[in-house]
Amino acid sequence: MHIEHQDILALIKAALEANYTDVKNASNRIASSFSKENIEVAKQIKSLIRKKGVPLRSSGYSDALPVDAKSRSPLIEEHSWPVTPLFLNEDQKNIFDTFVSDVLNIEILVEHGLAGRLNLLLSGPPGTGKTLIAGHIAAQLGRPLYVVRLDSVISSLLGDTAKNLRQVFDFVPSKNGVLFLDEVDAVAKLRDDTHEVGELKRVVNTLIQGLDSLDDQSVVIAATNHSGLLDHAIWRRFPYKIRFELPSLEVRKDLINHYLFLDKGEEWMLTTLAAISKDLSGADIENVCLSARRRSILSGKPICVASVARAILASETDHTAIAFNQELNTAEKRHTAQELHTKHEISKVDLSKLLNVSRQTISSYFRD
Repeated sequence: MHIEHQDILALIKAALEANYTDVKNASNRIASSFSKENIEVAKQIKSLIRKKGVPLRSSGYSDALPVDAKSRSPLIEEHSWPVTPLFLNEDQKNIFDTFVSDVLNIEILVEHGLAGRLNLLLSGPPGTGKTLIAGHIAAQLGRPLYVVRLDSVISSLLGDTAKNLRQVFDFVPSKNGVLFLDEVDAVAKLRDDTHEVGELKRVVNTLIQGLDSLDDQSVVIAATNHSGLLDHAIWRRFPYKIRFELPSLEVRKDLINHYLFLDKGEEWMLTTLAAISKDLSGADIENVCLSARRRSILSGKPICVASVARAILASETDHTAIAFNQELNTAEKRHTAQELHTKHEISKVDLSKLLNVSRQTISSYFRD
């Protein structure tokens, strides 16, 4: 762990000036210093930032964030950098690293005539880490993360939606931040969609014009769960793309190792639980693992891996079961063993370890 003295000085200076944005940015950098070796301290810092933000605002400081002219609702919110680690497969990690490198070295690229849009499009099903990756990119770049609130941008008065989008794109260059457009398909649908009225098609044009108006230093990240709905012109304006699917076996093992075993899991446990969670998203796996950890902490009992396995088997995407961290009864063990062996090809040796019974008992489950 290494905390830069500049961050400490920046934090003190910002606190004395009641500069809310700089307090958050310095605190986020300090939290990042702790995140690899002491994630709990990092989480506590993040929690303090959220809790103590209101007094700073009441002291007279406020960010000049754009708002909807009619409702006065904010069009953009500044989010803190994430503490949760990022789990990517090799291809996704390569694109992530390439994008961050190109942004950090944009001046060199410009000097060689290689200027281009620094726009990244994230697509894939919910719960696969699209929002998280935007936060990690902002952290890697040391820039604030501005998340567009599409519920405010999309006005009930259609003509105001385009105006709101123009406000957003006028704001971005002045803050040197990362702009995150979540669920961008809401304002970027195909212009040849016969079900859309003319005003909504003009909104797409406004979005395209806004993207084209940004300078070489501006960074835009967009995310969609429905990539097929996006206008083709939007696709062309995002030269960097990461497609998310359900996590691979290795990524699932990393997720389970981190969230369930605090990076201390045994290989056979990781392999078994990862194998049976192939239909779950990263967020689903996180939810099951954390439910088991909560029950373990509150009951004072160690993690019951069999209970976790049973919860995974009972889970579906976006509808996860709770791992109650209780020993299974004989009927539950028999049913779990049969399902794991027949549907997921888990060996009887691993079943014996998972269910904490002898191999003879496992064999008896299948004779019955």
